[in-house]
Amino acid sequence: MLSEEPAVSRNVIEMITVANEYCLFLEGIEKYTKEDIISYFQKICPLMYLKGSTLPFVIVENPEINERFVTEENWLTIFNDVKAKMGKDDDFWMVDYNDDDYDNPVKTSVAEYLADIYQDMKDFLLLYQRNTKAARENAVSECRLLFERHWGFRAIEIHKIFHYLLYKEANSN
Repeated sequence: MLSEEPAVSRNVIEMITVANEYCLFLEGIEKYTKEDIISYFQKICPLMYLKGSTLPFVIVENPEINERFVTEENWLTIFNDVKAKMGKDDDFWMVDYNDDDYDNPVKTSVAEYLADIYQDMKDFLLLYQRNTKAARENAVSECRLLFERHWGFRAIEIHKIFHYLLYKEANSN
């Protein structure tokens, strides 16, 4: 039986599982072909979004316990590895819905979005692994907040790009 504590609910455990798979894949991305990468992210991005949307609202009793772990160097390693694998398919255009200027898309990068999501997922996992009630509460609360404000949107946008890359030949016929 799972605990009644929201930070250790089934939805949180499932999010941990998906987040861990996501991070492990990116940390070993040099082993995969570009086609493997596209196929993997075409599948995991909607799963991450789904699991992120089911995270419970957690009341944090000790917000000072919250911390970040991924350094700029860690982020750059993931970014550079993905950028090298994606090559010419790294750049894409998108509308920034946080900006009122919907008529002017901005150029962004698959590597940037994947590295940003990686940072949020890895920080979530490492804080949760501290294995105290306060750390778990902060990890889940922060992951949910970042889902709403940051990585949820990125997972949707990047999923569209991977769908396009996976099926572009079929769509051009």
